[in-house]
Amino acid sequence: MGDSPYRVLGVSKDATDAEIKRVYRKLARQHHPDRNPGDAAAEERFKAIQAAYDQIGTAAARKEYDQQIRMEEMFARGGNPFPGFGGGGGFRSGGFGGGQGFDFSDILNQFMGGMGGAEAQHQQRSRQQSHPSQPPPVKRGPDIEAGIDITLQQALNGAKIEFGHRRLRICERCEGTSFNSRKPCPKCSGKGVESRSSTITVSVPSGAQHGQQLRLKKMGHEHPQGEAGDLLITIRLDAEEGRRWEGGRLIQEVPVPYSTLILGGSVRIRTPAGKRVQIEVIEGTRIGDRRRLVGHGHDGGPLDIEFILAEPEKVSKEQKEALEQLRESGL
Repeated sequence: MGDSPYRVLGVSKDATDAEIKRVYRKLARQHHPDRNPGDAAAEERFKAIQAAYDQIGTAAARKEYDQQIRMEEMFARGGNPFPGFGGGGGFRSGGFGGGQGFDFSDILNQFMGGMGGAEAQHQQRSRQQSHPSQPPPVKRGPDIEAGIDITLQQALNGAKIEFGHRRLRICERCEGTSFNSRKPCPKCSGKGVESRSSTITVSVPSGAQHGQQLRLKKMGHEHPQGEAGDLLITIRLDAEEGRRWEGGRLIQEVPVPYSTLILGGSVRIRTPAGKRVQIEVIEGTRIGDRRRLVGHGHDGGPLDIEFILAEPEKVSKEQKEALEQLRESGL
């Protein structure tokens, strides 16, 4: 599938939807053809950024992409075990492989952990007879992985979040009996399960952390001949403009004028808790240098600040003259 859209945009896989949108807007402005006339490299970069955003730029598209990747990793051969099942934590409509011929029953049995067909069932019975003391493994539907974005304040106080949930449920008509049956159910086409959507309320506990996972038992895909899997929801905290999560650590960008980076000085920042803090910038600070502020991060945790170059939207006449003098001096 080429480069990951997360890699193209330079965001982590646990970035919030809002962060992805902010990064996209920044990159799109930077590499837009109107800002870089005649620059073929910038144009190609802009196209790649746009294509990446099309893949994960909305919550629905991102769920579809993430599920597609998980399925491709699960089945090295590719293929969609549930054609036409898309969105909301489901599967990509139309398959992953683009018309590849895969046997649905075989893949479904792998996915569900079951045994399909008379020969497979005979093999299963033979194993059970040869090991009578060992009960057959419980068949279980696959888990569903999804993410929920919340604010820092919601994480501190806890919240009730409505979540659009789509999963495979036991067919209402055949109640799963047509799975591996010679008489397929017309409603589920013999799969024993069908795609159904619902809205559930997820309780986020107070003090929730970025990357924390909630497990909702029996809310995953149902198995036509067994029990349902679980729904695994990863909590993603939106760090707001100018901040991001990196390996579970909160990073805040601090724009600093070039003169302050070279000569030293001070800047003021607003922490996630809303406090105003003055930061001393030592002489010779470089772009990308970091400093850790203990107790100023989310819920009293550490906050890593990263110095970046403050780029003014407009430069005054006096500033241009000063820059000309600096250029002449070799700086």
